Amino acid sequence: MKEFLYSVDSAAIGVALLVSMGVVIELGYRIGLRKNRSANEAFRSHVNTMAASLLGILALLLGFTLSLALQRFDSRSDAVVDEANAIGTAYLRAQMLPESVREHSRNLLRDYTDQRVEAGSMAKLNEAAGAALTAKSARTQTELWDQARRSVTVDPNPATSGLFVQALNDVFDQFGKRDASLNRHVPELVLMLLYATFLLAGATIGYSSGVAVHRPSFVTYIMAALILAVVFLILDLDRPRRGLIQVSQEPMTSLQVSMKADAAQPPRQ
Repeated sequence: MKEFLYSVDSAAIGVALLVSMGVVIELGYRIGLRKNRSANEAFRSHVNTMAASLLGILALLLGFTLSLALQRFDSRSDAVVDEANAIGTAYLRAQMLPESVREHSRNLLRDYTDQRVEAGSMAKLNEAAGAALTAKSARTQTELWDQARRSVTVDPNPATSGLFVQALNDVFDQFGKRDASLNRHVPELVLMLLYATFLLAGATIGYSSGVAVHRPSFVTYIMAALILAVVFLILDLDRPRRGLIQVSQEPMTSLQVSMKADAAQPPRQ
């Protein structure tokens, strides 16, 4: 299912939240001013209690949503490490393959690593280029599997070709795992509920200020700004290919550098 919020810039969402929060606080304040004439002390106490309760619910939702975003961020980071380890293991085991398929398999693994590094640095919005790169990686996987089949035909020894086939299977599994983790986000319904609670809490705070016949204080807007900062952090963590906080691609880039250095060395006798 296509996610609407994920395609919207997080800065635009932050501005929309800020403006809507100011609007609902002011609206709540004006409604509260009208109610002030018939409000007694018990009613004001009740409104203040409800405002505190809504802020508590908002804090609970913020903590829950931030935890979801952090879990998904950690899983993406782990997926990069696991894929780099899987490709590195396959590259090392390719050294034991029969000479007829050894160098070609290692060259394919270098190309495959380049493609996976490029995929990690590509923006999600560039869907056409992303689809083309995924198709290219799939073709490289097919070529690698063909090399694995040839190596088994030439040398069916499980300690050589068999280990390479096993490592190659792990490479393919990690490909799917990493791509799946990139497409796993905080459910949009949770973000919508967070937004609704955010606005309701702001409206209730404004209403309680109107009932008490004083405008919302500067501290109120500081609190709203801090809440907005947490929401922005959640959105940024949930967008692994753009934003301020990005998944480190260092394991893959380090593997790429080591492969190129190995390729530059003279052939072993």
